[in-house]
Amino acid sequence: MNLIKLILQIIIALGIINVWVFRFGKATAWRGGSASNMKEEFAAYGLSVRTMYVVGFLKLLCALFLFVGIWIPGLVKPSAGLIALLMLGAVAMHFKISDQSKKSSPAAMMLLMSLLLVIL
Repeated sequence: MNLIKLILQIIIALGIINVWVFRFGKATAWRGGSASNMKEEFAAYGLSVRTMYVVGFLKLLCALFLFVGIWIPGLVKPSAGLIALLMLGAVAMHFKISDQSKKSSPAAMMLLMSLLLVIL
């Protein structure tokens, strides 16, 4: 069970870092609406740039805590719980603008993996 938790922690953390650091300004197949970067995606959802930075900060902080949680396990459940809430919001935003389900699938998978970390 501990190995599964460790793998989930690493996958979630690396996934968040990938999206919010390396792909922040790039187009992907999963961007909401017709957005070609993170700022356009949040605008498509009707959210402000400030909201984008707050969400990004929280997600990156939680990703960091998931890594640190390898040595300090008490950080894992709260971090995974907050990521789950943020991913629930991400899925909701995709539905709000009537995106194809394909576009919300990465957020939905992160939501499920985060929930697994919370309950394990």
